[in-house]
Amino acid sequence: MNGDWLIRGRDGRLTVYLPSGDAVLCRAERGPAGSWDAARTVGGGQKLHPGPAIGQGADGYTHLAAWRPTVPGESGLVHSTHFRPRLAPLDWVSIGHPDKKGDRTGSPAVAVDSAGRGYVFVRNQGGGVSLRNQKEKGGWGPWQNLEGHDVQGEPAAVTGESGLVEVYASVPGGVLHWRQEEPGRTPVRTEGVDVPVRPGTLCALATSAEHTTLFFTDTSGDVCAWRPGEKPVTLIASAGPGPVSAVRCDIEGHDCTVLAQRSASGRVAFAAYPTEQESAGAWWTESGPQLPSDAVVAVALDEQDEVVAASLSPSTGTLRLTRRKDEPGLALEAWREV
Repeated sequence: MNGDWLIRGRDGRLTVYLPSGDAVLCRAERGPAGSWDAARTVGGGQKLHPGPAIGQGADGYTHLAAWRPTVPGESGLVHSTHFRPRLAPLDWVSIGHPDKKGDRTGSPAVAVDSAGRGYVFVRNQGGGVSLRNQKEKGGWGPWQNLEGHDVQGEPAAVTGESGLVEVYASVPGGVLHWRQEEPGRTPVRTEGVDVPVRPGTLCALATSAEHTTLFFTDTSGDVCAWRPGEKPVTLIASAGPGPVSAVRCDIEGHDCTVLAQRSASGRVAFAAYPTEQESAGAWWTESGPQLPSDAVVAVALDEQDEVVAASLSPSTGTLRLTRRKDEPGLALEAWREV
């Protein structure tokens, strides 16, 4: 899954989105910090390819995009919206192919602007990035080629505090960046950065009114942070091979960024530091049981704006959850299976 698959809904309840064969499932809390509903299928009975993308708007609504098979050897993208955790998501709606037709070109990414419009980004057959987004008065605009070259792995889409949409993509030896200049406008390519990035490790987070921060792992194995217009900063040695999950929260009155990653030992590693102050340093602390090799990790905020973390093993469907204790620092409760 590309994007935040652990999400606090409009009503404060948590929802998780789970890949399951040729479908996407969702599970929701019945009440804040309470029991959970059984899993339900997103978007009806259409069969999907693996690798859905997820994004959330300021209105609390979740947008999902995925590839589905159409005719033999070809695929098209579909989109769904989930308004509240305990309601059924809308049926999948076809939004076509960035090159009109063909097979899958790459993993999609989703962001949602301040007006609640979904933006679906995906690599095109030319190696650049294409976009299709919802229009202000309903429906979808045409596919747009944002250009670019040699894009690898999943792009990372994010909405800044300004409500403007941005997207990052890794290429050999660097990262490309596009940003909206005004609400509703097509994102334009800005200056990227030359850096030895590992494809598939991008994670973007809104970190201030002016900036979004991209986290990625470089080829030496370090987690780095980059804000467009600045130089990349090495933050911490990677705890494990996959991407980090990141969230901003208040810890004892300080604006902090919390990172989580499945560690090489198989447990979940956490690190925290003052937001946009990478020079302060960060340190991993491991938590919970050893997880299967396919497990993924996510962090979010719960209904009390406290850190909540989840781990998911797609092969077993095992979902575990922990929350921050009412104690100083980033102390966590014991992990429990949901």
